[in-house]
Amino acid sequence: MDKWKKLPVFQKAMEIQKLVDYIVESVEKTDIDFEYEIQAEMIKNNISYMRENSLIIPSKIAGASGDDMLYDIKMEHAAIIRKAARELITDARGLEMHGFKDTEYLDLLRTEIEMFRILFAEWVKSFDQWNYIIDRWGLFNPPGVDYDDKDPDDDIPFNPDDFFEDL
Repeated sequence: MDKWKKLPVFQKAMEIQKLVDYIVESVEKTDIDFEYEIQAEMIKNNISYMRENSLIIPSKIAGASGDDMLYDIKMEHAAIIRKAARELITDARGLEMHGFKDTEYLDLLRTEIEMFRILFAEWVKSFDQWNYIIDRWGLFNPPGVDYDDKDPDDDIPFNPDDFFEDL
């Protein structure tokens, strides 16, 4: 049932989440001299976003890992995962800009995210493109399917009396 826990991409996401927790704790224990109060607020926001993004990644992997999950839903989860991973890099840069000195941990985070990126790309390639319904918003259709294509299911006759005759 929880086969997503065995996925390499999920396991790497959990490693990243633990690393981010460590970085956040380290930042919270560090005395950084701020010239302005707004800088302290900005670093609080950075670490809050880092924590949030590190939690989004594994949860969205789990959510997209169902075998019967439609392609467009999987791709929507994948887009959110990519955004969260990229924001972790941006927030790490923000910590550096505000004077966080333990940059080796931020470099490690960048390395881990790069390793995650490769696992992620391979995972996305495994999505079943034939298990789809047309995404009328046009964002997450499989290659060759447009948002305004005719839905082949529209040609299937449906008589509600046949469906509910046993009731």
